Amino acid sequence: MTSNNQKLRIFLCHSPADAKKVREFRARLASSGFDVRFDEAKRAAGQDRDSEIRHAVRQADAVIVFLSKNSITREGAARKEIRFALDVADEKPEGAISVIPARLEECSTPERLLRYQRVDLFNPASYEKMIYTLKLRARLLGKEISVTPSPDVVVYLSDGRRLTAPRGTSVEEFLKPIADTFSAPVIAAIVNSELHELTYRVNFESLIQPVAMDTADGALIYRRSLIFLLEMAFADLYPKGKLTIDHSVSSGGYFCQVSGRGPLSQSELDALAAHMRELVEADLPFERSEIPIEEAVAYFKKLKLNDKARLLAHRQKPYLTLYSLSGRRDYMHGYMAPSTGYLKWFDLTLVNGGFTLRFPRRHAPADLQPMGDYPKLLAAFRQYGDWLARLGIDNVGALDDAIEAGRAEEIVLVSEAMHERHLAQIAAQIVERAASIVLIAGPSSSGKTTFSRRLSIQLLANGLSPYPLELDNYFVPREKTPLDKDGNPDYEALEALDLPLLAKDLARLVAGEKTHLPRYNFKTGRREAGDVIQLHKGQALILEGIHGLNPRLLPESLAGRAFTIYVSALTQVNLDRHNRVSTTDTRLIRRIVRDARERGYSAAQTISRWESVRRGEKRYIFPYQENCDVMFNSALVYELSALKPLAEPLLRQVPYGVPEYIEAKRLLAFLEWFIPVDANLIPANSIVREFLGGSSLKEFKVWKRH
Repeated sequence: MTSNNQKLRIFLCHSPADAKKVREFRARLASSGFDVRFDEAKRAAGQDRDSEIRHAVRQADAVIVFLSKNSITREGAARKEIRFALDVADEKPEGAISVIPARLEECSTPERLLRYQRVDLFNPASYEKMIYTLKLRARLLGKEISVTPSPDVVVYLSDGRRLTAPRGTSVEEFLKPIADTFSAPVIAAIVNSELHELTYRVNFESLIQPVAMDTADGALIYRRSLIFLLEMAFADLYPKGKLTIDHSVSSGGYFCQVSGRGPLSQSELDALAAHMRELVEADLPFERSEIPIEEAVAYFKKLKLNDKARLLAHRQKPYLTLYSLSGRRDYMHGYMAPSTGYLKWFDLTLVNGGFTLRFPRRHAPADLQPMGDYPKLLAAFRQYGDWLARLGIDNVGALDDAIEAGRAEEIVLVSEAMHERHLAQIAAQIVERAASIVLIAGPSSSGKTTFSRRLSIQLLANGLSPYPLELDNYFVPREKTPLDKDGNPDYEALEALDLPLLAKDLARLVAGEKTHLPRYNFKTGRREAGDVIQLHKGQALILEGIHGLNPRLLPESLAGRAFTIYVSALTQVNLDRHNRVSTTDTRLIRRIVRDARERGYSAAQTISRWESVRRGEKRYIFPYQENCDVMFNSALVYELSALKPLAEPLLRQVPYGVPEYIEAKRLLAFLEWFIPVDANLIPANSIVREFLGGSSLKEFKVWKRH
């Protein structure tokens, strides 16, 4: 059929709550050559919404009905905005208009739409199928489907601003004239729900959300780019040395080590920092290229970077993205800044055994925080390094090699044995000190529950019977709960606990007196009478909670009777010497798997709550981690290989277009590097079992002697 030079007319039918997402699809459909209309919900005085929609639907060749939880009533019917458009469509003769239900997320489909072929737009492949269907419809009607691009392209910012520039303009050029209007320096952007570098070129109408350094993605991109800058500068000055990015420090930085030569002196470190600043001043571009994976492996082998070569040997994709600066290339896992000129805020500080690359924290993206002193944390890092050396595994490539070679069971059992030995050492210290109170603290998904129960077993084996005391029972009455800055109850604040009552009860218990404990009723928000207990000789209290290391939790009279423990996944084996694995990512993946199994949460729900969880940790836990008597690193070298088979399907269910999609996509790309481990090899009392399921300690309780 010949074309009549008219484009296929499409009306987009949606709930007002989905307007932002639908606007993105409108831009994509328009770029494919369709005449797209949708209800903007913005009209001048006197304009009649219903008559406009009626006219648009009657003129349409196809109606796409966008479905989400926002557009479906509790009874499973479409909301009135959608029903009205469908009623108008039904007025036309059968076959005169094509109706396509398009789900934006997992949701029910109204009964009146069940007879139509549905597409699920949270599956990227389904979008292409929809385009194919629309083009077939256009050919059937003899409509024009060729695209005649305008020389200019329009982008919309998330705050409503509209920008125009020549087609093919980079995001960086779009945003440069308004750079000083953002909360922090912009280092990347979300374009139509996908994270992109600022060098990304815009070729069709798009929705852009700038990503600044005060966001999680922005901070990651800045730090990754800074590592690359450090690596290139180090290679310029000290070509015989090998630089390793080891672990993070909580003041904002990475601990770095040098091998292949002696440690850097202060003057050498100063020269390195000065050279980095010269490169920043030169504003040199980070050039991106894709090469076949075989070529990449050969390149790194030639440079004797065997950790990178062995990692890439397990890559499933046939290509690899490399970045280069002044002719030197490397693989960096993730997106980068456009050029060195973006990396203005950093410093290098000499520390025992290496140096720290310092960078800004998110809350102050243009400031460096004072360097703290972390002797216990450094000791935990070095202990983990010793454990990895005993296993012969110092990076993910080595781990994958070991699993492929059939060493998985050995790795699991030896890792668990090292955990058990450390637990036994901690129990022995508690007994030796004759501590009456054991305080355990740590961030979310650290494995505190399993740790506490395994420690209790070790204490019992040493003749000390622990009594678990739940801090939640000491919440103040709900009406007295302190409020956060937004006026909401802050249940994580220390003041949410009745500290005088806790001190009184602890003093009586430690003295061996009978004590009437409270029990908090979470339904009424008030305390009720609980058990009456009396500690006997050879018993100690165990308190687990986020405030366990806060010096204000216990009065001075009891502080000397307490033994404090900080539990967290403190380290992880890194991808290679320049691409570290974030322990925060490890804890998030743990939580995604556990939340899905125990609470029925989707990965998107867990990811959406994670930022709030992290804020609480930074405020109430991390500042006090060095107050502990001992640190326990709950990380296990094999755990991401064990969590991968459960985490990946959950992450793939996060629909395209939701805010959590980008984080899910990042975690999926990260997990691709790990070869799975058979969960059947993992002991039932392992900390990883707390998240995988199948823990033999889930119902374990120490017998309470009253």
